[in-house]
Amino acid sequence: MTDGADGGTVDEGTGPIDLTYAEHFHPARPRALRHRPKVRSPFERRSAGRDGEPIGTNPAYVAWLRGQSMLADADAIARQFSGRGAMWQNPYADPDPRGAVDTASVWFTAYPLSFMTRPGQPFLAAMAEEELWRAFAAIGVEGVHTGPVKRAGGISGWEHTPSVDGHFDRISTVIDPAFGSEADFRAMCGMATFHGGTVIDDVVPGHTGKGADFRLAEMGYADYPGIFHMVEIDPEDWSELPVVPPGRDSVNLDVATEERLEKAGYIIGALQRVIFHAPGVKETNWSATKAVVGVDGIARRWVYLHYFKEGQPSINWLDPSFAGMRLTIGDALHSLADLGSGALRLDANGFLGVEKSALGGPAWSEGHPLSGAANHLIASMVRKVGGFTFQELNLTMDDIREVGRAGADLSYDFVNRPGYHHALATGDAEFLRLGLRTARDLGIDPASLVHALQNHDEMTYELVHWAAGHRDETLVFRGEEMTGAHLAEIVRGELLDALAGPGHPYNLVFTTNGIASTIATVIAASIGIADLDDIGAAEAEEIRAVHLMLAMFNAMQPGVFALSGWDLTGMLTLPVDDVADLVSEGDTRWVHRGAHDLMGFAGDAERSAEGMPRGRSLYGTLPEQLADEASFARQLQAILAVRKHYRIATSRQVDIPDVSHPGLLVLVHELDSGSHALTVLNFAGEPVRGTVRSEALATGGAVLDMFSQEPLGFVDDLHAFAVDLPARRGMALLVEPS
Repeated sequence: MTDGADGGTVDEGTGPIDLTYAEHFHPARPRALRHRPKVRSPFERRSAGRDGEPIGTNPAYVAWLRGQSMLADADAIARQFSGRGAMWQNPYADPDPRGAVDTASVWFTAYPLSFMTRPGQPFLAAMAEEELWRAFAAIGVEGVHTGPVKRAGGISGWEHTPSVDGHFDRISTVIDPAFGSEADFRAMCGMATFHGGTVIDDVVPGHTGKGADFRLAEMGYADYPGIFHMVEIDPEDWSELPVVPPGRDSVNLDVATEERLEKAGYIIGALQRVIFHAPGVKETNWSATKAVVGVDGIARRWVYLHYFKEGQPSINWLDPSFAGMRLTIGDALHSLADLGSGALRLDANGFLGVEKSALGGPAWSEGHPLSGAANHLIASMVRKVGGFTFQELNLTMDDIREVGRAGADLSYDFVNRPGYHHALATGDAEFLRLGLRTARDLGIDPASLVHALQNHDEMTYELVHWAAGHRDETLVFRGEEMTGAHLAEIVRGELLDALAGPGHPYNLVFTTNGIASTIATVIAASIGIADLDDIGAAEAEEIRAVHLMLAMFNAMQPGVFALSGWDLTGMLTLPVDDVADLVSEGDTRWVHRGAHDLMGFAGDAERSAEGMPRGRSLYGTLPEQLADEASFARQLQAILAVRKHYRIATSRQVDIPDVSHPGLLVLVHELDSGSHALTVLNFAGEPVRGTVRSEALATGGAVLDMFSQEPLGFVDDLHAFAVDLPARRGMALLVEPS
């Protein structure tokens, strides 16, 4: 692929043709600018006035909390669907990844806190703008994942408190007013429908925030304690609990207290790992509340589970009340049938089952069968109402495969995301080939995966498959036998050396999870840039070209291709001083979440509406890029046009062959026509003249460039042909049978 690609697609055997609107989208889809809810009648929300003290013995306060409650909303929403024939019109038992990919195979993943809009315009209103969707249509984007937009954070007394995890600590089915209204959301869904696209919303089955439901649970109200993994501690044992400091409502347990409460029969104790572990902040997965007076006047203290932050109490999926399940399903139905989204991300869905170890070891908390059963229930309900789901499941590939057999339709590709970063950082694609081959050997269809560039999270390098699930298994890497744990240690160490540390201070380590960085700054570190201020026109052009190669890796294979506003605008990380308050407790991810003005609507604003500082963009706005044939967006358009024309998204991966140079990666995909599409990438920092060889290629087959249709040679008797690639560049090839 070269600069100046005109965005045209190619017709096999006839040469370049111009794209039409209909070729980008599905012309048979109904077009409407107004979302029509599938519920029987508009969902009525309850409200109650504020009167008196915010304590459990005040009926007005309890009624006010009930008016904010997700569980109460869920019970009302469920009644809209019971007894309706429409609930039986869609198949739901089995995941349908290729059907989901057919619905929308290229996604824009938004992050509301960082999305810059017109002055005074909320995020969802900006996402409903026709100009934006025209730009998406021009590039080839078919779906938008909004990110979490419902109210999140907590409630303290009569007041709402801010989110502690980027709005993933949901406390309400109500759209957060900071992001817009339900009318804005429905208008966005209508605009997406008009342009042949779909909107993907979120449901968080793993936890909530400390909202009305948690406060009612602390008060022992009705079946609300059944929503959470929370245990009431007998007053005689309160001396075993830590003191909650003034101004706090809970405190994390240390390891000794966790062990004492386990032995006393209260909790199941230590789990398999402590996510976001930080000494003095989060040492265990358990926290204790302060004393809370209930609706019956009795004071209670509880110990509750949170896999993530203290403000994210975990949902209990096997309580006799099934209150947690009711809350989650109701939230999902509201997003799909009332708001109008076509799909849902299942966030934190790998941690829905916990069980005490029978052998005295850590509790079983990952890969538990209950997680699989709960995911099957959620995904089946979504399919029942005509939607699909995808999951962010950073567990072993074995777990991803098992959950995918009956759960979500698609899974986020957590394995190969650090793999292609490692290939770029080291110039050696061996670990990336290992990940791709391991997934294939375990029966994971790449068409069931979401292959992404940057998202809101860090560049993860936990490598759970090798570091945990297969830590003692022996494998061969770089000609040496080693354990999975040793492999993970090598890869993490090389990523740290190449991308972070004193040599690249603009990328920051995030706990034990990964590196806070943008794709542009990963590339900058990989090509030897020590200071982002040193990036001039030549360096920006090189970063753009490498960024397009990484886009090719993700887009030119089966499955969903996802990218963000940070990718489309070429954002750099923020100076840490610009987000000092946000990173003060160790969450360095805020440096890669800089505000970006995708459409040029924000003028000279220096911050997003939610206060995120504007970052530096290397590529410019979409209108600017679409007017420039050499821009990132225009060249991405060409990649996605070829991907769509040849139906790469639903092709079949048949080979990941050995290569003649360690920096090369070759992916071979069989097309519906019987031809083969090859993605050939050079991750090395030097030009490579090498050989592509695969038994899948028939002798005598003609090799053509998929972008230009230029003949490049023929497959020889050894099922091979030669390629020439500049450093850190890629090509897409078509091999037609003779």
